[in-house]
Amino acid sequence: MSLLSRTSRRTRIALASVAVGGITLTGLPAGPSFAATPPVPATSSVSVSVHAQAEPVTPSEVLRRAATWLTANNGSQVPYSQTSVWSDGYRQDCSGYVSMALGLWKPGPNTVELADNRDLTTPVTLNDLQPGDLLIDAEGNSNTRHVVIFESWTDSSRTAYSAFEQRGGHGTDHRILAYGLGTGSEYKPYRAVNITDSEILDDPSRSRTLPAQR
Repeated sequence: MSLLSRTSRRTRIALASVAVGGITLTGLPAGPSFAATPPVPATSSVSVSVHAQAEPVTPSEVLRRAATWLTANNGSQVPYSQTSVWSDGYRQDCSGYVSMALGLWKPGPNTVELADNRDLTTPVTLNDLQPGDLLIDAEGNSNTRHVVIFESWTDSSRTAYSAFEQRGGHGTDHRILAYGLGTGSEYKPYRAVNITDSEILDDPSRSRTLPAQR
């Protein structure tokens, strides 16, 4: 084979290789972007925004739902648990119970989120408390934090109120409380943002026959 022939053959091989390489390079992304881009994980803010979209609810509906757990356990109260969920899908602790009454997502935000998330609640004053409002102690740990549902003042002195709660060692309860009324109390008043109006269900000065705080 002549030198010219060998050169032509090498040229044809080189050109073929370039052509193949060109097809290969054209068919695939170049550089580091060749690796598959991992999915972006959902951030907590996105999750909260989606979860926080609760249906509007009236104060009377909040109290009606709260009362259902008093007899939901074959005529008895739903037992307390920080890990278990009831048959309706809500966690059996205080914040899960409140989430059920407000119609929030299941199994429910915790006490800290109920207090801190402005998509869920907004602070109010004690004088502005209405049926269905919350008193929340978001300090400390899971064994000290608590939230209760305000129903009405026991009388015009406003030194105690009737409330619904899900408490440790007992479960669902409806009783007279004074959480948040003392100086320096860690309980603060809040109103759920999905409460649709401020309907007054009861005369705030009327007396209640509920058992006193135990």
